[in-house]
Amino acid sequence: MSSERLIYLPLGGAGEIGMNAYVYGYGRPGKERLIVVDLGVAFPDMDTSPGVDLIIADIAWLVERRDRIEAIFVTHAHEDHVGGVAHTWDKLQAPIYARTFTANIARRKMDEYGHPDDAVRIASPWPETIEAGPFKVGFQPISHSIPESSALVIDTPAGRVVHSGDFKVDLTPGVGEPFDPAAFEDIAKDGVKALVCDSTNVFSPDAGRSEATIGPDIEALVASAKGMVVATTFASNVARVKTLAEAGQRAGRSIVLLGRAMKRMVDAAQETGVLADFPGTVSPEAARDIPRENLMLLVTGSQGERRAASAQLARGKYMGLEMQEGDMFLFSSKTIPGNEKGVIRIMNQFSEMGVDVVDDSSGKYHVSGHANRPDLETLHDIIKPQVLIPMHGEHRHLREHVKIADGKGITGVLAVNGMMVDLSGNAPKIAEYIDTGRTYLDGSVQYGAMDGVVRDRIRMALNGHLTVTVIMDDEDEPLGDPWVDVMGLPETGNSRAALVDVVEADLSQWLGRQKAKTLRDDEALNDGLRKAARQSAFGEIGKKPEVTVVVSRLS
Repeated sequence: MSSERLIYLPLGGAGEIGMNAYVYGYGRPGKERLIVVDLGVAFPDMDTSPGVDLIIADIAWLVERRDRIEAIFVTHAHEDHVGGVAHTWDKLQAPIYARTFTANIARRKMDEYGHPDDAVRIASPWPETIEAGPFKVGFQPISHSIPESSALVIDTPAGRVVHSGDFKVDLTPGVGEPFDPAAFEDIAKDGVKALVCDSTNVFSPDAGRSEATIGPDIEALVASAKGMVVATTFASNVARVKTLAEAGQRAGRSIVLLGRAMKRMVDAAQETGVLADFPGTVSPEAARDIPRENLMLLVTGSQGERRAASAQLARGKYMGLEMQEGDMFLFSSKTIPGNEKGVIRIMNQFSEMGVDVVDDSSGKYHVSGHANRPDLETLHDIIKPQVLIPMHGEHRHLREHVKIADGKGITGVLAVNGMMVDLSGNAPKIAEYIDTGRTYLDGSVQYGAMDGVVRDRIRMALNGHLTVTVIMDDEDEPLGDPWVDVMGLPETGNSRAALVDVVEADLSQWLGRQKAKTLRDDEALNDGLRKAARQSAFGEIGKKPEVTVVVSRLS
């Protein structure tokens, strides 16, 4: 029996959708050489992570072993797969491999943080491979909702692993390569130890639809519009952006791109040659002089993001352009669970302007970029793996995917973030449990989700905040009364007096009752004033706010 093992370890993306980060290792236990597949981000929300900019998988386990990392492989350019590369590279400093379009996006991100361009290396598609220690890794093109997505063919001394990446079975994707069953049959012909597989749409029972099927409906909708047409979709869905632009062009409309991500993705696709024959566009400045019935805007913000172009148009003018009664706004996208409030807010704002809002409730103007259950089974049947490990899904998605595998006689392994799977031999097993978590990018600083920063921020949002300031003289006596500043609290409470006045009076009384020992002890003074302030506020407004105490001593 070999003393070396093949391991799979998800650090993000298994048990959640987003923040993908997967590790493969081969070697003696605890000495394995490692490769990383994807380093993505998740996006914050006001309920659980207010003020946070991005969320990244906690890579502490990797950082401790960075001398064993051979390379980082990025399957495609969606933010939940490539978005963390620039934020983590200085800690890992391993070469990054990606196909041309993905590399273009990754380099733009690396440039923003001053990382070297040559850290990102362009990979050619399968059958070419990259040697990374004991691994040989190839990028097999696969269809998804962004150009040049790839499954990874990972050859190891213990056998072949296919990491599907995000995918769908689409023979006519419009932009990017179609799904190629023959290529995957060839990859599988000598046997595949494990298929690590996308699980996003495992509960969707019908076969997925091709990107090509929605073109005619979008074209008919745009042709029927009377006023200005504005459409939003995921900026990374270059095929959809092209479909929308072509529909506008055929209707005799000038095309305007609004939003940095929209322009960045179109530029990257054109620079790398994956987007040809894209209709010409006009600048927002030039668009102001074109009759609105001859305009079509393609804008960012399909998920209700507050700073994106669609939200700014919903609030009024953006780049000198504004919506009016009789215009039409099309959501050519699916609302990701959790984003409903933001999207509905924008819809209502447009409705109040007299704008006709069209969404995808009819199923005519959007198709998913992920494989539905029958398409997942298509890949299972082609690859015929010994083991299937679901990824890219919440726990319920992974569990359902394992059930499908078991029904086909394939060994299914439910592995969530932190569960290290030993794939050696014929019986996969959980080898270790690794502490995993989340790292918040907050402004220019990164910190752990358990560090308490966001917890305190949420408490202040829920309870408000009081600042209590006390000055002590050189004899350790209060110099005047304490004073209080409030934030996020009502001005008056039950007594109808100003809240500040009530709390200050109560704190003065509390100070007057304290003995010299307490007045000399900053810790006791802080603790007592905080408790007294919270209790006083509770009596007035029924809430115990967060309290900061500042004690200044003149001595």
